[in-house]
Amino acid sequence: MFCKGRGALHVSSLQFEIGEIRSRLPAVAAYVYAFADGSSGMRDVLGGKGAELAEMTSIGLPVPDGFTVTTEACRAYLAAGGTWPEGLNDQVSQHLAGLEERCGRRLGDPDDPLLVSVRSGSPVSMPGMMDTILNLGLNPRSVEGLARSSGNERFAADSYRRFVQMYANVVLGVHGDLFEEAIARSKQTRGVKADVELDAAALRELAEEFLAISRAETGREFPEDPREQLDGAIQAVFASWNTPRARTYRRHEGISDDLGTAVNIMQMVFGNLGDDSATGVVFTRDPSTGERVLYGEFLVNAQGEDVVAGIRTPHPIAEMQQDFPDGYRELEQAMTTLESHYRDLQDVEFTIERGDFYVLQTRAGKRTAQAAVRVVRDLVSEGVIAQDEAVQRVNAAQLDQLMHPAIDPGAEYEVLATGLNASPGAAVGRAVFDADTAEARGRAGEPVILVRWETTPDDIHGVIQAQGVLTAHGGMTSHAAVVARGMGKPCVCGVESLRIDAGARRFSVNGTTISEGDEISIDGSRGLVISGAVPLVPPQMTDDFAAVTAWADEARRLGVRANADTPEDARRAREFGAQGIGLCRTEHMFFGDERLPVMREMILARDEEGRRAALDRLLPFQQSDFEGILEAMEGEPVTIRLLDPPLHEFLPDLEDVDPSDERLRSRIKSLREVNPMLGTRGCRLGILHPEIYEMQVRAIVRAALAVEGSRAEIMHPLVAFATELRRMRDLTERVIEEEGGGKLDILIGTMIEVPRAALLADRIAPYADFMSFGTNDLTQTTLAFSRDDAEGKFLAQYLEDDVLSRNPFETLDDGVRALIERTVESARGVKPGIKLGICGEHGGDPDSVEFCNSVGLDYVSCSPFRVPTARLAAAQAELAHR
Repeated sequence: MFCKGRGALHVSSLQFEIGEIRSRLPAVAAYVYAFADGSSGMRDVLGGKGAELAEMTSIGLPVPDGFTVTTEACRAYLAAGGTWPEGLNDQVSQHLAGLEERCGRRLGDPDDPLLVSVRSGSPVSMPGMMDTILNLGLNPRSVEGLARSSGNERFAADSYRRFVQMYANVVLGVHGDLFEEAIARSKQTRGVKADVELDAAALRELAEEFLAISRAETGREFPEDPREQLDGAIQAVFASWNTPRARTYRRHEGISDDLGTAVNIMQMVFGNLGDDSATGVVFTRDPSTGERVLYGEFLVNAQGEDVVAGIRTPHPIAEMQQDFPDGYRELEQAMTTLESHYRDLQDVEFTIERGDFYVLQTRAGKRTAQAAVRVVRDLVSEGVIAQDEAVQRVNAAQLDQLMHPAIDPGAEYEVLATGLNASPGAAVGRAVFDADTAEARGRAGEPVILVRWETTPDDIHGVIQAQGVLTAHGGMTSHAAVVARGMGKPCVCGVESLRIDAGARRFSVNGTTISEGDEISIDGSRGLVISGAVPLVPPQMTDDFAAVTAWADEARRLGVRANADTPEDARRAREFGAQGIGLCRTEHMFFGDERLPVMREMILARDEEGRRAALDRLLPFQQSDFEGILEAMEGEPVTIRLLDPPLHEFLPDLEDVDPSDERLRSRIKSLREVNPMLGTRGCRLGILHPEIYEMQVRAIVRAALAVEGSRAEIMHPLVAFATELRRMRDLTERVIEEEGGGKLDILIGTMIEVPRAALLADRIAPYADFMSFGTNDLTQTTLAFSRDDAEGKFLAQYLEDDVLSRNPFETLDDGVRALIERTVESARGVKPGIKLGICGEHGGDPDSVEFCNSVGLDYVSCSPFRVPTARLAAAQAELAHR
């Protein structure tokens, strides 16, 4: 009844047909390709799905027939404001005619109709793209022909009901809840619980009700002409490229807005023709752990959307051996072929139609970081890939997943329910029941857990801001599971005992009710839902992780240091592979019950003598701190930044001071500045009060003498003028000589964080042994952005409106990059051997690390937990450079 997808035996004849088609097309851009006319190397043109459908066809796998409309057509359509580019209509017609000829059926034929699916497919996998449309080509006449040709009246009625529901929602914009509510009413009326229990008559009634809903909501008749349906679906795919959810996902993942999406039109094969049919999603290896086993789920008598949408609970793929032994053998063969061909873990969709096996899609499977490092390590062990390729395979940003906390093994807690362990890690937060609330509260800094029946692509903005995701429906390959794994967020799904009342904003489970705002915890590694907040512990590094990061260390050129202010942070940084400390801030060392009063005494002193007396009391504290950090780093370099913030930050707010304390109130008023960030801070403070920096340098030198083999480096902050650094260097060298007597070789440098210093680095370099870019402040001074104000007020809108494509406090802005390049060129022009690095938050961002490698910096420094990410990113940057 249904034409079988063509494997290798069909390629040569198909290519001849394609040549015939192309010879009849006008001399315009090639906007449409048949599956056998492409390859996996054409991802930019055919999108990910289209390229892999073409590749699978060429290697002989049973792929249903079809064709792909290119990303170029999408870009042309959007650029023209929604007008089809010249030649696209004719090319679609020609390829549709070829598909009909090969299958022996016509789209919408009233006797034996050809039906197709329509799917988006961008060059980069994007969960936020348009939902699939199935069974396109059905209308009141062709559905009768489908019933006769299939011999299954219920199947035909269900196919039409599904098509109207999908098309009206996805293409015509009718809200999906209206259809779900109609289905719920129909099931309640007939006393059944599942969609599959509705008979043919009920499904025909639903289709008519859906048509009426569509008519009422859109004000026009539902399209019956198959070609009109196809054109509408193609346009909907194009338009989906710029939907809010797609743009949100691209911003989060750093995907370019210029790629566009392809459209894949594929002959329908049916997994819902009866108990001899099925559909499923399977991975060649476990995407959560990396174990080499088939991992996935399937449903009998179902279409593919049923598996990913969580409408029915699927069965583990292993059970398919009993239900479909022949199909399972074909699946195993296909999975072996695909992993061998692509040399990577694959995520595959398949359908069995009355015993015939088809592969509908393959792609590199989204996986947890734990699985990513295990898979590449195993592939190296198996001789499939080399070490350098393994390093390049792992997403550097994804390594952050391995740094996620877990539930403290010694903690006591109440398990409310158990679901599927869909994405590892643990999270604590307040329950929220919609994506908008999750986004709002998450942006405000409140940890939240997004609780849904099942997430959809429309929830992407809420998932991004949530600490974790909890769903009542869906399996291990549901939307929530796949997206959470990709983002490194814990997820527990398929908790069937969860009773969610979205209107009342609460859920109940096993006699306990949780309202919005109540704290809950989830363990995505074990599938646990827990009442209240539980203590979490840091993650443990695996052997696979250690192996891959060790390979990265062999490949990279850039050094990787950590930003650490305490011995504990320093020790943690060493555990994560840091080669030193690139930024040790000293201001935090002056707080605490013993220290802050002495610091305030120093600030309130009437003269230098009084300040020095207080500083003498602070010196032992400073020395002890530095000794602890130098000991923890075991001979690796430690760059210590001298006091940076203005002095008023160590005093209480004026409104908190006793009105009778005139001395303190007067000093607070005298230190108050209109813009403290650009005021009396950094080296300016050292020039006004050199005794402060003298004490700190003295403490550093004494600590370095006390810790054998230590390597201290002294960094002067906020230098803008060469004369500033010259004076500070003179002071520093004098104290080093007084305390060390020539026994120490301590490097003296500066932090580059104002544009003037970057532009005139050749004037400053003669007085610096090193320069470290403080990219947080350099971004603020370059863009005239106050980070706190920008992120709290207008930056989100800038990103939403595409004024900016990336948050400049996460990834280095082009203007800041230009200043860094200028600094490198001018500083090394006068001092070729000067050491250069960065110590802002950007030091752990893979894109920024790549830039640092390209301009020849010596090291990057980042927070301890981002050190592994920086190590891998530095290796990938160097391998790409080679």
